[in-house]
Amino acid sequence: MKITDFSIFFVILFVPVFLICGFQIRDQQTVQELERKYVTALRTAVQDGSSVLNTNEKQEWEAGYGSVKFFRADKELALAAFYKSLYINLGIEEDLPAQKLLDLYIPAIAVVDYDGYYIYADEEYSGSDGETLVRHVWSPKKPYAYTDERGNLIRFTLDNTVDVYDAETGGWTHGLQRELQPYSNVPLIARSDVFEQVKRTTIVQTIESDLANVINRHNEYAAKNGVAYDFMLPLIPGDEWNNSIPDIGIMAFIQGMPVGSGYLNNYALGGGRLVVNDSIFAGTDPATGIRYFERGDCRQGLNIEETFSSAKEAAKHGYFERGCFHKDLP
Repeated sequence: MKITDFSIFFVILFVPVFLICGFQIRDQQTVQELERKYVTALRTAVQDGSSVLNTNEKQEWEAGYGSVKFFRADKELALAAFYKSLYINLGIEEDLPAQKLLDLYIPAIAVVDYDGYYIYADEEYSGSDGETLVRHVWSPKKPYAYTDERGNLIRFTLDNTVDVYDAETGGWTHGLQRELQPYSNVPLIARSDVFEQVKRTTIVQTIESDLANVINRHNEYAAKNGVAYDFMLPLIPGDEWNNSIPDIGIMAFIQGMPVGSGYLNNYALGGGRLVVNDSIFAGTDPATGIRYFERGDCRQGLNIEETFSSAKEAAKHGYFERGCFHKDLP
């Protein structure tokens, strides 16, 4: 066989393979870019929503009146800020059909308030013609409630304040756990060493359980709208809960969004404490191709791809911290 025959055989056999591989690589890059776009938009929207949770119209609802954690969370304002930011960052702020479609992939939004929480999720209602329709609505505020084996009931807040029902006396008391401790017959109130852990566990498990039920119910509504995906509550690591639960905040989920041959599943949590923190910006250095993150007061030319609420979170996603440097002044 002549060398030209080998060349022709090589071209016929391998060129299609190279072309297919090239297409697959480009598809993967497109999928990654699309995923990054949605994840960044979701995180930014949650941060924007949580940043206005503590905006109140009355002074007595502000922190400082007995507790630095007491705020009356403005869930409506937070929701409006969340959706506005999400639509703008996805470029659909004036595209109502696209907004309606996106809502099918947002099974739940939760707002963590000082003494309870709300969940914004699908609920059925009857239209004017009697037809059953579905829309997103807020749940009533649900307390962080704990019941022990004796029938005592404790309603927690994000700080040390509690409402306690004593099953033995049949009465309610209200106050700080440390102040009620010497007089209470309720074992948990009397034990400061386990009170904080039980409180935190109760808050997390209560919200998680309710979210799981809401997201499971969303499956039924989504199926009716042609979304063939089994929604479920993602596993949220304990450290993310621990960083979010101490203060009022917001969490949102995006699930089942078709991206390439797979689905996008992500969530974001943001706290509404009135503290100014440096934003964490992450991206690729155009000169070296290395993935770095920088703080808000030290921006040095990265191609910004994602934003994070903490350096730890950025590092978990594969970014290296780049120190701040300045050129010498003349």
